[in-house]
Amino acid sequence: MPENKELLLAMPENKEVLLSVRNMSICFGKGKNLFKAVKNVSFDIFKGETFGLVGESGSGKTTIGRAIIRINPTTSGDVIFKGQKINGKISRELDRKVTREIQMIFQDPMASLNERAKVDYIVSEGLLNGEKISEKVRRDRVEKALSEVGLLPEFASRFPHEFSGGQRQRIGVARALIMQPDFIIADEPISALDVSIRAQVLNLLSVLQKERGLTYLFISHDLSVMRFICDRIAVIHKGVLVELAETEKLFAHPLHPYTRALLSAIPLPDPAREKNKVLEVYDPTQHDYSFDQPKWVEIEKGHMVWGNEKELAKYREMLKA
Repeated sequence: MPENKELLLAMPENKEVLLSVRNMSICFGKGKNLFKAVKNVSFDIFKGETFGLVGESGSGKTTIGRAIIRINPTTSGDVIFKGQKINGKISRELDRKVTREIQMIFQDPMASLNERAKVDYIVSEGLLNGEKISEKVRRDRVEKALSEVGLLPEFASRFPHEFSGGQRQRIGVARALIMQPDFIIADEPISALDVSIRAQVLNLLSVLQKERGLTYLFISHDLSVMRFICDRIAVIHKGVLVELAETEKLFAHPLHPYTRALLSAIPLPDPAREKNKVLEVYDPTQHDYSFDQPKWVEIEKGHMVWGNEKELAKYREMLKA
């Protein structure tokens, strides 16, 4: 995997790094049951951007997000937030800072909200576990958070089952916003919602980012959605990052065969083009890494790809063409 200096080559000019992941590996189980879910992953997320992490189910996207927020322990590697290492054993003070400044919007609004608790408690639970504030201040912050996501303040007295899927996801967003974070991990926040509601939630996230200067890690399997909201996209397959580039560059010049397979699966709005489209199927056996080992390389400015020397030469020819 790359040293820090190699990753810096892919860094846009005048961009401040908010979070860095360096050679992160995450394993579950022990002995014969050991499963390596994430394998030596490295990337940077810049302040104010939306960084996309895309891949099929089981590729390790959510595992990485949960490791950043300290739900999943890392086996090796570093997670560096604002210059401080936040994975592994850290001080209580730093743990509280991470809890306050990094929040997560979970995938399923049905499962991520406590059905036995009222919205008032759900949204303000993070405040109750942190700084000591008066009841009036707490209620005011809950009302403000709900208003920011387009919900009425009186909704605070209701239970989650009284709301639609889109409203429940907005409650999840309000729960994250009330902590006034700098960085939000959005784990498939719209996958469980109807199409019409998806656009509302995406627009809401975009508006909040502009108003608050938020930074997002947006996790999804849907590249068409990622194109709409992300500045840069990293593609992951079975725990390994295979490609990373600015969004439009990735769509214009996909290099890794897995990336091309994902892009070819996106439905086209034109029936004629959709009918004549050639669907690419990714076959992992096409890679022969028995002698020539792969590495993470900047193939062009800001465009990283995973491959061995033979594959990298092929990718360079593709870019020339």
